[in-house]
Amino acid sequence: MRIDKFLKVSRLVKRRTVAKELADQGRIKVNGRVVKSSYDVKVGDSIEVGYGTRQVKAKVLDIRETTKKAEASELYEIVD
Repeated sequence: MRIDKFLKVSRLVKRRTVAKELADQGRIKVNGRVVKSSYDVKVGDSIEVGYGTRQVKAKVLDIRETTKKAEASELYEIVD
C-alpha cells in the first residue's frame, strides 16, 4: 500500500491529498529515509511525519485497505 493511502486509512493524516503534499515536501521519512508518496509501506516500517513544529513517529503493525475509525489505531503504534 502506498504511504499516502496508509496515512489516510490509519487516520495519521486526515486526507490523502494532504499526505501526498507532505511527502512531496520531504516531510515523511520511513526507516530514516525521506520517501515519496508512492513508497510501498510494509509491516514493521518506522514512519516519521513532520507537521510544522510537531514530529509524529509510528511503527506499522498492520496494513488494511479500509478500516473503521475505532480500529484505525490498531494499524500503528506511536513511538517516542
